[in-house]
Amino acid sequence: MVVKMTERGTVTLPKEVRPKQEGEVFFSVVRREDGVIELHPQVAVDASKAWFWSDRWQAMEREVQESYDRGRFQRHQSGEGLLAHLKKLAGDSETERQD
Repeated sequence: MVVKMTERGTVTLPKEVRPKQEGEVFFSVVRREDGVIELHPQVAVDASKAWFWSDRWQAMEREVQESYDRGRFQRHQSGEGLLAHLKKLAGDSETERQD
């Protein structure tokens, strides 16, 4: 597939290679050492959800995933069972603080 770049640097991407998003899409442009120009689509993050993508939160996500992958979790048959377990953990934590 060949596309044309105008004198002003404008390139029109054919529909079959455009990202499946509506509205404007931003790309980072990388020129490789071999001269190839790469376009990498960038996803705009809604400001109300930006916290999730912070380095700190992503580190916590990786930690949780690692624990899950190693089997360090418990399943509960009901919400009541979960709450009872959490209360027990909170009680154990209180006991440790008093010691």
